[in-house]
Amino acid sequence: MTLKPSLKLEAIKLRKSGQTYSEILSKVPVAKSTLAEWFKEVSLSVPQKQRITQKRLDAALRGALSKKNNRIFLTKTIIDAAKKEIGKVSNRELWLIGIVLYWAEGSKEKEYHPGSGVKFMNSDPLMIKLFLKWLKEICHVDSQEITLEIYLHDNNKHRIPEVKRFWEDVTEIRDSHAYKLYFKTDKIKTKRKNVGESYYGILCVRVKRSSTLLRKITGWTSGIYCGIV
Repeated sequence: MTLKPSLKLEAIKLRKSGQTYSEILSKVPVAKSTLAEWFKEVSLSVPQKQRITQKRLDAALRGALSKKNNRIFLTKTIIDAAKKEIGKVSNRELWLIGIVLYWAEGSKEKEYHPGSGVKFMNSDPLMIKLFLKWLKEICHVDSQEITLEIYLHDNNKHRIPEVKRFWEDVTEIRDSHAYKLYFKTDKIKTKRKNVGESYYGILCVRVKRSSTLLRKITGWTSGIYCGIV
């Protein structure tokens, strides 16, 4: 097929105005390879090159934003659907969930340290909420029997009031006597990711005089293992 000379002239004119291949192809109905051939001897000014480069960057950013939005939408869809699969959790299910949670994250009684009590540490506020609910509703532990320890890197000392308010909101325990604060020394060179305004340290939940409860939890844990294996 013979192309009209006017198409080539139009394409070159558009290119010299700083338009990208995509923009030109939307106005000049030829193959991209044809444009490449026509533009071999077309020299562009610096502003024209800058415009084309900016157009490409803008297109790439739009593509990245579109992918990000699609990923966010897909993630939310998956999470919402999975959430509905759980439904209402029964007391027995909560009991078992708490046992496994403690099995994974709680301290265990050691032969060299008999009589130790219940101790659970984590930085996830939702996990802390769940564990406290389990202690109170399943194990019938009174709030007065619970003590809390905050472990914070010492470069966050200036955020102590904010950190304390955060954990008070999570635990709904606002008795200042229930909290103890400990500082961890930061190394000069660190690869830690838990830094910044979203960092609130680690909370340790202890139950006073709870060696009997800890041994019971150990028995429950063994029961789950034997019941499955």
